[in-house]
Amino acid sequence: MTIVSTTGLAPRATASGPAPSRSASPAGWLAGRIRAVLRTLAPFAVLIALWEVSALLLGLSNYLYPRPALVFRTFGVLFQKGILPSYVESSMWRWFLGVVAGVALAIPVGLALSLSRTLYRIFFPMVNFFMAIVELAWIPLFVLWFGYGFEVIVLSIGYVAFFPVVASTVRGIGQIPKVTIQATRTLGATRRQMVGHVLVPGALPSIVAGMRIGAAFGFRSLIGAEMIAAHSGLGFMIFQSRENQLTQRTIAGMIMIGILWLCIDRFYLRPLERGTIRRWGLVTGETG
Repeated sequence: MTIVSTTGLAPRATASGPAPSRSASPAGWLAGRIRAVLRTLAPFAVLIALWEVSALLLGLSNYLYPRPALVFRTFGVLFQKGILPSYVESSMWRWFLGVVAGVALAIPVGLALSLSRTLYRIFFPMVNFFMAIVELAWIPLFVLWFGYGFEVIVLSIGYVAFFPVVASTVRGIGQIPKVTIQATRTLGATRRQMVGHVLVPGALPSIVAGMRIGAAFGFRSLIGAEMIAAHSGLGFMIFQSRENQLTQRTIAGMIMIGILWLCIDRFYLRPLERGTIRRWGLVTGETG
C-alpha cells in the first residue's frame, strides 16, 4: 500500500529558494561562522568584565566573591589533576542513560494515549499530576528504596524527561489533520502502517521539541541528584566545594555545567529539532 505524504516539501523549497552553497564561497562561509562565534561569545566577555569590575569594587574575600582569574586558575588545576574530566564523564553518562530511558518509555506511552480515548481520559490527568511534582521531591524516596548511587540518579533523570515527551507526543498527534488520517484509513492502512507512516512522522517535530525540553529538565535534575545521592560528578563537586568553603570550585562547576549544556543544545539538540522540522515540513520558520 502507498501512503500519501502528509507534509509537502515542494512549496517550502520554492518559497525559501535554494540554500547557498558553502563550496561556492569558502571564505565568505568562514567569515560568517567567525562572526557567529563572536556574537555568541561577546555577551559572556561582557559578563566576565562586569564580574571582574564588581569584584574589585566590592573588595570581598575570595570565599565570598572570587575573581574570574582565580576561578579560571581553578579550572586549570582541576583539569590537570583529572578531576574535572572524570566528573564530567560520570555526569554525562548518567544524563545520557536517564534521558534515553525516559524518552524510550515516553513515546510508546504517548502513542497509546493518543490511540485510545479511554486511556487518554484515565491516564493523561495523571501525567499532568506527576509532571508537576519535581524530581527532587522523589529523591529521598528513591534513596530509601534503592540506596545511594547510580540507579537513583538515572531514575530521577528519566522521571523528569518522561513527562514532557509524553505530552508532546500526544499534542503532536492531535495536531495531525483529521482528513489525513481518514484518507489513510480509506486506502486500507493497518494500525501499524498508520502509526509508522502517518502518526509518528506527523508528530515527530513535536516529539523532538519535547525531547529537547526533557533533556534540559534532565540536565537540571542530574545536578540536583548528584548533590544528594552521588560520590562523583559535577553536582557532587559543587556540593563538596561548598562544604569545604572552596567557592571558586563551586563557580567553576557551575560554569562547566553551563558550557556543557550550551554545547549539547547547540550542536546536537537544536540541529536535531531544526532538521526534523525541515524534513517533515510542518513548520516553515526556524527554531531558536
